[in-house]
Amino acid sequence: MPVTIEILQQRMDEAAAALDFEEAGRCRDMINAMRGGATAVEAEEASFEGLRRQAPGAMGLGTSQQKVTPPAGWRAPPKPDPMTAGRSKRGRHRKS
Repeated sequence: MPVTIEILQQRMDEAAAALDFEEAGRCRDMINAMRGGATAVEAEEASFEGLRRQAPGAMGLGTSQQKVTPPAGWRAPPKPDPMTAGRSKRGRHRKS
């Protein structure tokens, strides 16, 4: 029997009534993935662990987009020095 959004909605309601909020959250994420165009198999195999939900009260463009949190210990690469970028060793600007 293929999994549909209605079946997942029913599972989510039952899990929430049983206070199993982790299962209810998984069902919610699968429903969102299927509404976004994923098949039932793709939604079941997808990992939603790194997603962060929008904070209540956040406003502005792009605040409704989910963001992926970086793994523990990850650091952004260093940015190039703006005083030396685009210059040759002789002190002249490079030709573009």
